[in-house]
Order: sequence, then structure tokens, then C-alpha cells
Amino acid sequence: MAEAYLKHLLGKQLYVDSVGLKPSELDGFAVAVMDELGFDLKNHKPKTFDQLEDTSFDLIITLSPEAHHKALELTRTMAADVEYWPTPDPTAIEGTREQRMDAYREVRDQLMRRIKARFQPQQSGNE
Repeated sequence: MAEAYLKHLLGKQLYVDSVGLKPSELDGFAVAVMDELGFDLKNHKPKTFDQLEDTSFDLIITLSPEAHHKALELTRTMAADVEYWPTPDPTAIEGTREQRMDAYREVRDQLMRRIKARFQPQQSGNE
């Protein structure tokens, strides 16, 4: 979700990539809540740290303690900053479909607010 939104805002100005800790399938709830805002994630291919083609990043933003630890290990010999944005894991929420969708919406909206605040994108009028 964060990758799609940041690419939407600043994709032509910087390189953005996203990885997880474990191999996984595309998350249907993430696809659905992003689709609500006009973002099509259906062709996104989740990948892991081990599948990164390039590791020359200036900034790595992590969303979980485990990912933060992995990013710090990865950057020991790199000149990259690592920021930790504590983010609830919406996959841990159980309940009705709507309750689960609400958890994903909350994470989506939190990430969008953090991205806007951190990267201060220029307002283009089409957001």
C-alpha cells in the first residue's frame, strides 16, 4: 500500500520498492482497500528482502520491529538511513469481512498521512 501511494505521489522523482520478511501472496484485502481510492494493485508481485535487485537505497522505512531489525542488518555496510514507522498488522485482525477491511483502511490511511508528512509532496491537484 505504501509503495503504491508513494509511487503515485513521487514516482518520477525517486525510486521506490517494497519488500516483506517472508514470501507471500498478494493480499486481497490490501488490493480491495487501495482499489477504493483508485489504486490498482492486482499486478503487484510481493517480494522479500532476498529478492531485492538493487540495495543502493538512501532511505529504508520499516513498518514492523522484525523488518526494522532486518533493515538495520542490511544497512550495516551501506550509507542508508533507516526509519521505523510502527504500524499495526492488519492481517492479525479477525472478525467479519467489514471489520477486517476497516483494519486495512486504518493502516492505509495512516501510511498515507505519514508519507505526506515525511515527503511533503508538491500538490498537483489530482490527488
